[in-house]
Amino acid sequence: QVHLVESGGGLAQAGGSLRLSCVASESMFEINSMGWYRQVTGKQRELVAAATSGGTTKYADAAKGRFTISRDNAKNTMYLQMNSLKPEDTAVYYCAATFPFSRATMPDEVDSWGQGTQVTVSS
Repeated sequence: QVHLVESGGGLAQAGGSLRLSCVASESMFEINSMGWYRQVTGKQRELVAAATSGGTTKYADAAKGRFTISRDNAKNTMYLQMNSLKPEDTAVYYCAATFPFSRATMPDEVDSWGQGTQVTVSS
């Protein structure tokens, strides 16, 4: 399994921005699929965005047009730029690695998880 460490969460106002970072313990050139998921207490973990090492991306409908996932494989770091934040974006955000990209919407398929970082958006 890959060790993943997230950072960048915190408190933001509605309409504001945050950028999450995820550092991987292994070369990201060797990790095809990585992504960001989020979870609200009492609800299932859900995909936010995923990206392959080749640059293919996938977004949840709620993230399209507002969030951008990117990977800097040379720095072993993945990012999630979140703009136009809404109160409903409030959740714990998790970095994930190594899963079938075609089944990115299925968190049970993920092999490695970070510890999570809290994002809270106030209205």
